[in-house]
Amino acid sequence: MRVGIIGLLQESNTFLSVPTEWEHFQEDIVACGEDVRQRFQGSPHEIGGFFSGLEKEGIEAIPVFVARALPRGTVSKNCWDRLLHEMKKACSQAGKLHGLLVAPHGATVAENAPDADGHWLNLIRNHFGKIPIVATGDPHGNFSPAQAQAVDAIFSYQTNPHLDQLARGLDATRTMVQTLAGKIQPRQAACFLPLAINIASQNTGEEPLKSLMDKAAAMRQQKGILAVSVFLGFPYADVNNMGAAVSVTANGSLELAETLANELAAFWWDRRAAFSPDLLPIPEAVNKINGQAAPVCVCDMGDNVGGGSPGDGTLIVREILQQKVSPAFVCLFDPHTVQLAQKTGIGQSAEFSLGGKTGGLHCPAIKHFFQVTHLSEGKFQESSPTHGGFTSFDQGPTAVLRSREGLTVMATSKRMVPFSLNQLYSQGLDPVDFKAIVVKGVHAPLAAYMKVCKSFVRVNTPGVTTADLNQLTYLRRRRPMYPFEPETKWHPGIATMPG
Repeated sequence: MRVGIIGLLQESNTFLSVPTEWEHFQEDIVACGEDVRQRFQGSPHEIGGFFSGLEKEGIEAIPVFVARALPRGTVSKNCWDRLLHEMKKACSQAGKLHGLLVAPHGATVAENAPDADGHWLNLIRNHFGKIPIVATGDPHGNFSPAQAQAVDAIFSYQTNPHLDQLARGLDATRTMVQTLAGKIQPRQAACFLPLAINIASQNTGEEPLKSLMDKAAAMRQQKGILAVSVFLGFPYADVNNMGAAVSVTANGSLELAETLANELAAFWWDRRAAFSPDLLPIPEAVNKINGQAAPVCVCDMGDNVGGGSPGDGTLIVREILQQKVSPAFVCLFDPHTVQLAQKTGIGQSAEFSLGGKTGGLHCPAIKHFFQVTHLSEGKFQESSPTHGGFTSFDQGPTAVLRSREGLTVMATSKRMVPFSLNQLYSQGLDPVDFKAIVVKGVHAPLAAYMKVCKSFVRVNTPGVTTADLNQLTYLRRRRPMYPFEPETKWHPGIATMPG
């Protein structure tokens, strides 16, 4: 038996004006054939789970194609066409396959393919024909009918922060193996809710989401159930399929899958109001820090790098300086500052213009005198699982600056997601030395920072990943949709996929 492995993972923020280009994928991963195996075998990623699961069962893994890029803007037409060209070529070279394990993100948007994941999944379905296709999926994906009808079963991550990707890859592989052996017949039903889930309500360990995830977990224990997937959606993609969804896969019974999909969707819809949280403004959030034990992790929701934001916003830092919260730390994407720090030299001081260089939403730069305390290439490793399954990080040439007021700034040449404490340790910094640590994220940093931080404060800042969804101008989303149209009426109905 030969089972192919394909992945295309990128989260597209359509509110960003700068598109995702081919070079952004090259900066992370574009791999074909055996290069895929070399990049992922043994990793804590779901694709690592594909390889290890197939090896355990004695089934030949055929690495076909994987591309991944950090969250950015809409994928350009030229980039998307090139990705599909490379994928098609790799599929043609793969030979005959008996099944496919696939890893879409679910929130990829291209200029010429609004539901980009549905596009490429159906492309490979048409290429390989009626073979089993089993998928993993990010719960931040905007799951669609096109995606659902292209795969036989899908396993979304069950944790946010995402720490279970390897386990979901193994789940998908077991389902593939049992399907090929004729032991099971996956039958999938999906339900699509007209519901946008606020990013502040997407922590699987906190209410209101915890109760929903607990119900999904209980459903997985029922006889005949192969998969129950919850998709929270990605509200920063202005597309028709933006929103919440559920998928249930049962063994041989579409009726059972439909029943449970409807039940889970109805449970969610009945609790929809709880997913619109109260949001904390900047002054109140910073004032809250002083009353809590150090260090406090301060989450900049409007400048969330993991959602596509630039990572150079200064609004929280300005308020920290204003309220004299010290010592404090922030990491900013600022290549110009890195270059100036390199010219200035370690131990020397200069006036720097920090952050605020990529647009007007995240506040102007801060002009202040800083001493350069550390310079490096900005590469570091992570041995334990982190959000996203990353193990190697490269934030480009990096400079650490410190002010007399106790503000430490790490300036990077590449945007970097705050998924690892080694980001600080590798630069000679200890997170426990700070009263406040500002991170450009919402839930993803928790996996790392909960090891050292006593509390977390989520701050409602403006930006292309603002938690206040009413500040975003949607042109393509479904209407009516809750909470934008509070009087939206809906019931699950028939959960079967179209087609």
